[in-house]
Amino acid sequence: MAIAKQPVVVLDAPDARELAEFYGELLDWQVRVDDDGTWAEITSDSWPPICFQQVEDYHAPSWPSQAHPQQMHLDVVVDDLDVAEAAVVKLGAGKAAEQPGESFRVFLDPAGHPFCIVLN
Repeated sequence: MAIAKQPVVVLDAPDARELAEFYGELLDWQVRVDDDGTWAEITSDSWPPICFQQVEDYHAPSWPSQAHPQQMHLDVVVDDLDVAEAAVVKLGAGKAAEQPGESFRVFLDPAGHPFCIVLN
């Protein structure tokens, strides 16, 4: 018998709403933000929610350095790296200076979390 069930991923952010809206738009998922704006989540019909919690004195990961380790990141699958890159930059992502591969690209979301677009 499991001790727990239905795990979700929670990302810290300086602005929970902003980060939820970024990933909601990226994945075309629904966004829900609590009344006080400190907790948000994005949902779909086929995957567990991804949650975002607002934290004071937030420090963005410093990928690839370990000064502020990333601790986790999301990979999202795309059909065309160039098309997806233009779209995520338009949403507010920044392209990471270091790009260690050719079948994926590393970006930083509006809160500084690394995420990768990965060629399908």
